[in-house]
Amino acid sequence: MGASMQKRGGGRRNRRGGFSEINVTPFVDVMLVLLIIFMVAAPMLTAGVEVDLPETKAAPVSGNDEPLTVSINRKGEVYVQDTKYPLSEIQSKLQAIAGQNKEKRIFVKGDSAVDYGVIMKVVGEINAAGFMKVALLTDVESTPAKRR
Repeated sequence: MGASMQKRGGGRRNRRGGFSEINVTPFVDVMLVLLIIFMVAAPMLTAGVEVDLPETKAAPVSGNDEPLTVSINRKGEVYVQDTKYPLSEIQSKLQAIAGQNKEKRIFVKGDSAVDYGVIMKVVGEINAAGFMKVALLTDVESTPAKRR
């Protein structure tokens, strides 16, 4: 009376002699909810200083490292990343952040309403700190005939 029982489908035997399988439906539901949450939250993570950039036809700047961002808002206030500093402290803050890496790229975002002289003072402070890879950021022009 030797009969062999073959397993079907690779499931486990439960106490009653039947096979049980893992229900993956709740797992898929949770993963879809997490996906939706991250899709909604991801655009909110790109916070920064509100700056109305001027427009240009120039090509985007490419690079591998994460640049530092210096922003000048409509009021002329200067921010390094997301923190506001007086213009006199910009050199020391950039040197503290970048350390000995004087090859660090620095992007300057100046509001289009800010006087060009203010932006150039900020760029001068950055250059005085020893950084030579400085780029001015602009928005891509939407229509060629658009003038303010």
